[in-house]
Amino acid sequence: MSWVKVNGIDMHYVEAGSGQPLVFLHGNSSCGEAWFQQFDAFKARFRCIAYDSVNHGHSANSPRDEDEPDRVDELEGFLAALGIQGPILAGNSMGGNTALRWATRHPGDALALIISGAGVRPAAESMPATPKPMDVERLYIPFGQSFTPQFEAEQPDMHARYYRIRSTATRIEALRHPRKPSAQTVAERGGMIDAVKNITSPIQIITGDLDTALDGAQGLRDARPDARYAQMAGAPHNAYWEMAKEWNAVASAFLDSVMAATATR
Repeated sequence: MSWVKVNGIDMHYVEAGSGQPLVFLHGNSSCGEAWFQQFDAFKARFRCIAYDSVNHGHSANSPRDEDEPDRVDELEGFLAALGIQGPILAGNSMGGNTALRWATRHPGDALALIISGAGVRPAAESMPATPKPMDVERLYIPFGQSFTPQFEAEQPDMHARYYRIRSTATRIEALRHPRKPSAQTVAERGGMIDAVKNITSPIQIITGDLDTALDGAQGLRDARPDARYAQMAGAPHNAYWEMAKEWNAVASAFLDSVMAATATR
């Protein structure tokens, strides 16, 4: 298990492979270990890294009486702590939104972006909500419509594993005592439709027919018609977990093109 201090908070991360850094950013209430199927697929070619955001996984909690730390500030601090420059960022849901906001601050600094289960919406529809406190008796964190109805019946072990890996003491504490979104998050999310037009890094958008963020992914496609867009048939919000083989194939083809272009520079 690896740990690093980021902005004064103890953060946990996992790492495998070597070479070009490929940093995976998890979704709300998830954790870095959720990317294990992507690590298996890409660690032979890339230095795969995934960290637990503050108030998630095995990382530390932020103070209860303060706003949630800004996720982009967190990503910037993590990359600096590990000395990573020019990363490929792959994010799902909250992680996809973090990767996009980071790229609007650093328009050409990422070698590439893979945005999954996320995108951009009009300002009035883009504001993150503060969750209601979770029932104190609950030990496993629900995940709503992140998977298809067939997933539990067809892959019961994988369904149960996702429940368990996300339901850490850190995350349960944070959901029992929700922090408000940071002011920086609120300010930047409102202008993302225009801000993403300034990103110069190559972008791959991955979504699914059943993704609850499908409209956001389509909004990003409309704002960035130069980006690659893959809409996976029958795929839910957490397609990277439920349909990892198909998700990895889309990501791999994109990364092949990125690395080929890099080699010719």
